[in-house]
Amino acid sequence: MKVGRYLFFIQTILISSLSFFLSRTESTQAPLFSCDSSNPLTKSYPFCNTTLAVNERVEDLVSRLTLDEKIEQLENSAPAIPRLNISAYQWWSEGLHGISRHGKGIRFNGTIAAATMFPQVILAAASFDTHLWYRMGQAIGREARAFYNEGQGTGMTYWAPNINIFRDPRWGRGQETPGEDPLLASNYAVSYVRGIQGDSFEGGQLKDGHLQASACCKHFTAYDLDNWNGVNRYIFDANVTEQDLADTYQPPFKSCIEKGQASGVMCAYNRINGVPNCADYSLLIKTVREQWGFQGYIASDCDAVAVMHDNQGYAKLPEDAVADVLKAGMDVDCGSYLLKYSKSAIEQKKLPESEIDRALRNLFSIRMRLGLFDGSPRNLKFGNIGPEQVCTQEHQDLALEIARDGIVLLKNSNSLLPLPKDKTISLAIVGPNANTSQTLLGNYEGLPCKNITIFQAIQSYLESAVYHQGCDAVNCTSVALNEALDAAKDADYVILVMGLDQTQEREKYDRMELMLPGKQESLVESIALAAKKPIILVVLCGGPVDISFAKDDPKIGSILWAGYPGEAGGTAVAEIIFGDHNPGGRLPVTWYPKDFVQVPMTDMRMRSELATGYPGRTYKFYNGVKVFEFGYGLGYSNFSYEFVHVTFKKLYLNQLLPAKALKFTGPHRYLSISELNNEHCDSIEFSAKVAVKNLGEMSSKHPVLLFVRQAKLSYGSPQKQLIGFQSITLGAGERAEVDFVLKPCEHLSKANRDGFMVIEEGSYYLIVGDKEPHITVEL
Repeated sequence: MKVGRYLFFIQTILISSLSFFLSRTESTQAPLFSCDSSNPLTKSYPFCNTTLAVNERVEDLVSRLTLDEKIEQLENSAPAIPRLNISAYQWWSEGLHGISRHGKGIRFNGTIAAATMFPQVILAAASFDTHLWYRMGQAIGREARAFYNEGQGTGMTYWAPNINIFRDPRWGRGQETPGEDPLLASNYAVSYVRGIQGDSFEGGQLKDGHLQASACCKHFTAYDLDNWNGVNRYIFDANVTEQDLADTYQPPFKSCIEKGQASGVMCAYNRINGVPNCADYSLLIKTVREQWGFQGYIASDCDAVAVMHDNQGYAKLPEDAVADVLKAGMDVDCGSYLLKYSKSAIEQKKLPESEIDRALRNLFSIRMRLGLFDGSPRNLKFGNIGPEQVCTQEHQDLALEIARDGIVLLKNSNSLLPLPKDKTISLAIVGPNANTSQTLLGNYEGLPCKNITIFQAIQSYLESAVYHQGCDAVNCTSVALNEALDAAKDADYVILVMGLDQTQEREKYDRMELMLPGKQESLVESIALAAKKPIILVVLCGGPVDISFAKDDPKIGSILWAGYPGEAGGTAVAEIIFGDHNPGGRLPVTWYPKDFVQVPMTDMRMRSELATGYPGRTYKFYNGVKVFEFGYGLGYSNFSYEFVHVTFKKLYLNQLLPAKALKFTGPHRYLSISELNNEHCDSIEFSAKVAVKNLGEMSSKHPVLLFVRQAKLSYGSPQKQLIGFQSITLGAGERAEVDFVLKPCEHLSKANRDGFMVIEEGSYYLIVGDKEPHITVEL
């Protein structure tokens, strides 16, 4: 009997392995999944039983793994476990603004050969439209599922969004972020995450836990330097105050987790005050999991564990690095350090196996929430999403809509734009970014559904338009000035398309200067001088550039900032130039003067310091000269604002809240938010209603930005801060009212030196445009 049972067991294992092998090889189009019902073993495994809770299934699965099998699952390329009918899985896929060719989880060489490439995040953020961001996340999530269902994906965990604060204009990856404001970045994070994961716009619809795709908030935290002046991201130790952490660096991640319900977090390379992010128990466990209630997995940035030993010298031995990150709460290594050294770390008594089990529970929970242990994905909730849902007209139209709404009109002297739709006019387009489609995509791009350059899009309005590159490349080390002048001097109108590209700003490459590269500026000035009429300057870039020369030159009549506007960006630029769209974008970052490069990029302080002349950073704290301000943007229409109603002109918080929350610093009184619960904060909310009128002759989409500032600034107070925004569409002459809900615990508070949020008594001003009604907080 024992021999018979043994032979039956061996036979079953062989059948299981063969079945698993055949499922991998019989069709290259079959998506990977575990718990194949055709395998006789799966019925006996509780982890394959879909009627059980995810935590029960995960406990059963982890209990069946050998130590070697456990360790193999700790790297991003997790191998299959054939004896248990568990498929391979790739944790690393990218979907920053469309399904990316970067990462290891997606391939384009199949039925699906392209994906919708939306505008780079920095331009999408300029729309200040949460619904657009949500719809973009939705579209990326659907296309992600299509790739997986078609067998062209080996993972459904997408390492986006990048929600680091764009602290320094030189940062090469600032283009990937929603900008410099914590509220803007927070709202972007929530909208994108809800969209890609399959939640509703309002949230709360993932009650069964199932995910369309998994989002990952990165890079946690205070990561905003890649490679500057001999300091790289691997060795950088960011000295950050508790005050700056509380009100600048952490809020986007808190929102991404608490409100967005993101299922992934990535810890960054850099150290914070001496401790690597991925080894910081206080950050990963105490803050992310315990304070913010995170229920998901934590991944390292790629090779961040190795960096702790190999580059930083933080860990004396490789085994120390492995033990440090797993004990701190990290779960999966983008790299091979955990694979190589976890077993020896256990043998050396540096790491208990229970920490590996903890990590695996988090990892397999996500895979189960993605439906990858419930049988074939094609038969499940998102199984009907196929190749026909990639590059749909709906998605391509959305890419165009986001580009249109993000592009910012920075200057328009004498209403030079829009140009007349007159086939008899002559038009010259000059510049290294005018006739390239690759630059439009930005970084972390994929293969777009279509390619159209700005020049080609303009030709659809005016076939006779002529083009000259002007510079040899974007770095513009050589200029064909005579040829460019010949193309431009006789034209009725001249458009120059200049700026940056990925040779000038990207991951691992920060800028040293803030000006246009090489001889671009001199080319612009020469053509402006020779042209019949003031010229139009279109600037493509992620990070800001100092174009003060163009702002102040009367021969340069109009300036458009188009970021990296995605696959439909050429069309969007042309539509704005010829008046088929009224631009309404607003800058999501401050544009600094070129002298700002004198400030060390390694200085993480947000607040200015008069004693040393340190100017501070972002619109909230920077006290220097600005080329363009955060939130700045023109349109072909002007708008008027009026505060119709504010619920309270005086807030008597001392009468509504517990006495223990009231604190004193000398004669000054303040309210400690940490002493209040959610009910307390909800009870003091009030509202403001703002009337907005389109004074122009064109319909326009218009972001309404609401700021607050204190009448008397105390130490460390922001000069003003964004507390709300809404995007509305108004016809010519149309008026509408916009309601804002104001939450004093969130909107009237600031971080004190110890990193605690407080509300100070005194006078405040609400700001929309040129209107500033006054409110008073009494304690």
